[in-house]
Amino acid sequence: MLTAKQNMIECMKGSKGNPDRYVNQYEAVKLLFHPFMFESPLLQEGMENVKNAWGVTNSFPKGVPGAFPVHTPDKIVVKDIEHWRDYVKAPSLDFSQEQWDQCKAMYDAVDGDKAFKAAFVAPGLFEQSHHLCELVNALTYYIEYEDEMHDLIKYLTEWELKLAEGICSNLHPDMLFHHDDWGSYTSTFISVPMFEDFFIEPYKEIYGYYKSHGVDYIVHHSDSYAATLVPSMIEMGIDVFQGCMETNKVDELLPKYGDQISFMGCIENIICDKEDWTDESVETYVRQVCDKYGYKSFIPCICQGGPGSVYKGVYASITNTIDKINKEKFGIEHPEEQRVPIDIMF
Repeated sequence: MLTAKQNMIECMKGSKGNPDRYVNQYEAVKLLFHPFMFESPLLQEGMENVKNAWGVTNSFPKGVPGAFPVHTPDKIVVKDIEHWRDYVKAPSLDFSQEQWDQCKAMYDAVDGDKAFKAAFVAPGLFEQSHHLCELVNALTYYIEYEDEMHDLIKYLTEWELKLAEGICSNLHPDMLFHHDDWGSYTSTFISVPMFEDFFIEPYKEIYGYYKSHGVDYIVHHSDSYAATLVPSMIEMGIDVFQGCMETNKVDELLPKYGDQISFMGCIENIICDKEDWTDESVETYVRQVCDKYGYKSFIPCICQGGPGSVYKGVYASITNTIDKINKEKFGIEHPEEQRVPIDIMF
């Protein structure tokens, strides 16, 4: 029997791979932090009006899926896009060796034969731009202030490359798990030509750096519609589109692109991660997803960008259903490692 990591590698090979079962959500991906995550930590539910290292104010009210910037006029960072440099100040990435070593201990604790050591980076270039500017403002600026937005993206890219240098030289991950939501449930936020203009080259630079410095796989999270951006993802060097929703028509994407990129998701929070969820309703839904998409170039997984669920127990229920399917279909009762289902939310 393949380890979780070996099985995921075979899954990602597409038609040339030989996975021996469905990859079970995040079983092969251990999300790990770096020192900046402690300088500007992710919010926990119930925290409100917390300013991060970029000066962006975030809140995470109880009962909602995750944290998001607060964009009342007084809290928008970029007051004037033509003078954005007066407002946007990149946080320092000069950490002590002791700080890097503390994070390295987390990486060293992971059995690299069984799971990927995945550096977690969020938010990405597009999200950071609208966190700083406010979403509607940013979308307007991409149309009306192209030069300024190109310059802002370049500034953010240079910061990400410095972060990448620190991660690769100190932590040595073999996977990058990178967030950047590029669409809504039914559409991308910007047109394909505009996306290509602003983001292909910066992401080729960022993801190319990681891949040339020991990172084997890039997993990009965008829990959204992004089917029209899949060719761009492939050009950027993305190996797994995580968070893909069924509106992407993954059954049509798989035969077209499955040998170049894998798809991780299609178990949508909005359908199964609800207050009235039951093991029975989750199992029915997960079985439908697995039957529809198969186990090559596809990883059944909750769409959100990390192991967990909004309602406690849902993530574990999904995991248990996939285990049950693997036993029935492939005769494999449990993966080699004993997973502990996690109920956390990113």
